[in-house]
Amino acid sequence: MFGKKLCINISTGFSVPITKQPEIIKNSGFDGVFWNPSEIENNDEVFEAVKHAGLEIQSFHAPFGKTADMWLEKGEAAQRAEAELVASVHTCAKYDVPIMVSHVYIGFNEKEHIPTDAGLYRYKRVIDEAAKYGIKIAFENTEGEEYLEALLNNFAGDGTVGFCWDSGHEMCYNGSRDLLAKYGRYLFAMHINDNLGVKDPGGKITCLDDLHLLPFDGIADWQYNAERLVAASFSGPLTFELKTKSIPMRHENDRYNQMSAEQFFAEAYVRACRVGTLVIREEQRRKQR
Repeated sequence: MFGKKLCINISTGFSVPITKQPEIIKNSGFDGVFWNPSEIENNDEVFEAVKHAGLEIQSFHAPFGKTADMWLEKGEAAQRAEAELVASVHTCAKYDVPIMVSHVYIGFNEKEHIPTDAGLYRYKRVIDEAAKYGIKIAFENTEGEEYLEALLNNFAGDGTVGFCWDSGHEMCYNGSRDLLAKYGRYLFAMHINDNLGVKDPGGKITCLDDLHLLPFDGIADWQYNAERLVAASFSGPLTFELKTKSIPMRHENDRYNQMSAEQFFAEAYVRACRVGTLVIREEQRRKQR
């Protein structure tokens, strides 16, 4: 085994059926996987395929399409958003998955983002439900960083609520601000990927910059990222969230889609080991001080 546990997402967006991916991923060298159960018709089949391959389930990703509605003052849309997250907690409990990763907001058109007490109250109910089952919730950095700050400031530190650092989102959604320095003490999970930052010269942020490239195919400084991860004293697996298909109007991922699944996951493992090696070397360097 490599010196760090390495995990990766499985997805319906890859070139082979999702039930075939775990065996390929295991043969590539990875130790675990995560996925979004809301995107899968039969999670029992996926669960069995993952267990048969001998992989760990690092986390489940909650659906995120309704997350802006969590912050509404009232209404049925807010109720549906809360119910969706509670259902995701129950899915984690059903499959004995220890961490639920959750976005905190979706939307780019608002001039300002103002967290509401109503939203915090709804999230508190979701958090309380997770605590009943011993499930951790890792809130991820996306657009609307103010909502992440509100949730972590109000609920982190009790062992149930923490942070999921997405390295690519930090570059294209959060202005490359050092979120590990700010929230690293709460780190439960991570989504490691690369991108090209914000493409618009005026700095306009859109979802079209969220490429989820293989590490070292974008402009991320991976030595810098390794140093920050070690400074956060995170001891869990290094988890990668990657895509093989380009998003609309972009073509950076096209070459991945031309690979076989075996080729792509093998290359992903090589890149994961490169990142992991930087982390291990930084850990060793700090011990020798």
